[in-house]
Amino acid sequence: MIETDILVVGAGPSGSLAAKEAALHGADVILIDRKSEIGSPKRCAEGVSKDGLAQLGIKPDPRWIARDLYGVRLVSPNNTSVWMDNNTIKIPEAGYILERKVFDKHMAMDAARAGAKIMIKTNATSLKRVDDGIIVSTNHMGKDIDIHAKIVIAADGPESRIGRWAGLECNTEFKYMESCIQFEMAGVNMENNRDIALFFGSVAPGGYVWIFPKGDDIANVGIGVLKNKTNKTAYEHLMEFIKTCPETKDAQPVEINVGGDPVGGIIKDRIGDNILVVGDAAGFVNSLTGGGINSALESGVYAGIVAAQAIKDGDYSKNNLKEYVSLTDEHIGKHYKKYNKAKEYLLSLEDEELDEIAEEFAKADFEEVNPRTLIKMLIKVSPKALVKLGKLF
Repeated sequence: MIETDILVVGAGPSGSLAAKEAALHGADVILIDRKSEIGSPKRCAEGVSKDGLAQLGIKPDPRWIARDLYGVRLVSPNNTSVWMDNNTIKIPEAGYILERKVFDKHMAMDAARAGAKIMIKTNATSLKRVDDGIIVSTNHMGKDIDIHAKIVIAADGPESRIGRWAGLECNTEFKYMESCIQFEMAGVNMENNRDIALFFGSVAPGGYVWIFPKGDDIANVGIGVLKNKTNKTAYEHLMEFIKTCPETKDAQPVEINVGGDPVGGIIKDRIGDNILVVGDAAGFVNSLTGGGINSALESGVYAGIVAAQAIKDGDYSKNNLKEYVSLTDEHIGKHYKKYNKAKEYLLSLEDEELDEIAEEFAKADFEEVNPRTLIKMLIKVSPKALVKLGKLF
């Protein structure tokens, strides 16, 4: 049996940041990951905002930056393009396309440098509560090992097994789980390979298609769809897009990634006695964009700090972990409620309505682009948006 103060399960962005912060704040920390190589395979489009990294003190490293982005192109069903580029508009959410495999590994390295012990190829197989904490049974390099921790941080992805084993409600309703598939492709003929492109409407029921540039002709081309909005698979929708889009019809795949994206909002049960849930496992995914790296990192930081303080207090109860809920509600959750409303509105629109909105957006003069200004513009150009979104601001 291995003893530790804090066990973090999952070495994605949220888990590694939680392990790092907990170790920096004096706790004995073990970070486990079931994979042989942290960060592989990647499971997202790899976009991240610059401001989000800066706020967490994460300095850009060229080793994990594939592309510096200038802006975004929004494309409606009739191919009306709305260009928003930071050469002409202030875009605080402009960011990077990551080499996610490298990024995740570097975040784990930072956790190790802070003092966390890392165990790769370590799969959690069960969890048992005991009087003085939690015992997580694992298979490490083919050998069964139990780890006894005073606090466990669950960073094991959507519908967290660790959270559920600990008695928390971590399930995402079927209607809020996007089915996602993505190719990394070569030979992509992008109109502007410094801007991401997002395609909306019936091309991706309940979600959108993305082209995220990683090089001159290399891009992540993917799709997220809500399974209750279509009878086709995400793969079928994506292949239809790739074959008909001028930018992708001659491109070839070099990698495929699949997974689920929980877009139903933050779970209510983020904490319990001896446990906190972070990142995708806790639903920290922007329902409007499907992105979750920045909020995963942020939730990990808060969890690590709160857990380490609980170790110092000698009190690992749910009541003493409530600050984590307060911090994530204040800094992440308040924005997500607005994004959820905006997503519901977008799902109510037909292709023709999206085209009309895009045509108005294309004529508009923006001084700054962020979720707030975009929603305000929606309210201005669409009567339905006024009814649905008018109370958000």
